[in-house]
Amino acid sequence: MPAIRQGASRRLVLAASTFVALATACASPMAAAQAAWPTRPIRLVVPFPAGGGTDLIAREVANKVATTQGWSIIIDNKPGSGGNLGVDAAAKAPADGYTLVLGQTSNLAINPTLYPKLPYKPEKDLDAVGLVAQAPLVVVVAADSPYKTLADVIAAAKANPGALNYASSGNGTVAHLAAEQLQKAAGVKFTHVPYKGAAQGSTDLIGGQIQMYVSSVPTLIGYIKNGKMRALAVTSTQRTDDLPGVPTVAESGYKGFEAVTWFGVAGPDGLPKDVVAKLNNAFNQALKDPEIKSKLAAQGAEVRGGTPEQFAALIRTEIVRWGKTVQESGAKVD
Repeated sequence: MPAIRQGASRRLVLAASTFVALATACASPMAAAQAAWPTRPIRLVVPFPAGGGTDLIAREVANKVATTQGWSIIIDNKPGSGGNLGVDAAAKAPADGYTLVLGQTSNLAINPTLYPKLPYKPEKDLDAVGLVAQAPLVVVVAADSPYKTLADVIAAAKANPGALNYASSGNGTVAHLAAEQLQKAAGVKFTHVPYKGAAQGSTDLIGGQIQMYVSSVPTLIGYIKNGKMRALAVTSTQRTDDLPGVPTVAESGYKGFEAVTWFGVAGPDGLPKDVVAKLNNAFNQALKDPEIKSKLAAQGAEVRGGTPEQFAALIRTEIVRWGKTVQESGAKVD
């Protein structure tokens, strides 16, 4: 009997050793693959057309990250439905770190209230990676406009309520809602003319079909610098470095006024924590590069950065803030 027990014991030990060896062999490739991430190209969804402000920022930053990290990052433009299509596509992708999205104020903070049946919830269906940049809006008129200052515009609006019209890139956009905030602060009424994108609005402003345009600095800075538009005010709390001579709305008599467009990277809910950490570190590293700061500044944007937790908190706060403005303005989607 003792001999039988001893043999059984040896077989049990051998079986256990074999199991451990097999488990280790199976686990090692998985652990190695996770540690080596990424092993294939990363797709960065841009939920707007190529050539726009969001696209330009995405390409500059992604190129720097790819260069410094030795990664391959592919830009995938998926415009439509105010940016919702692209964000939704990213939110529904596998949570493996190979699909990300460069979201911004409209599709991460405004649209949850603006669209009654939004197919995603930013604070639940996305994992924040990090804030990339922010850009103030700018209030402009045509170069030959009689309005020289924001005060001139407000005075004209008070004298003839609703007679002065302004353009934005669409109902419920940051620009539209910022103008709504300005009307409320100044006690005036403009007539909103929504466009589907920035190009036609710029053409109509220069041609005299509309009197004022509100859009992001990256969108309009080229027209301002070539003398086709006159900038009256920016909507950030401080003047932007690229337009140092243009006062803020707050400086123009509306203390505390602020409305900016911010841009940040996120991925599907459930991203591995180590992947989020690698991505956040890579983007923060790129944003510290003087070349990136200069290139984004040329587009009227300012680099930001920070932790995933800080970006997630910003999204939650902004959903509440902009949601209130949407409800008060009665904004409706096109």
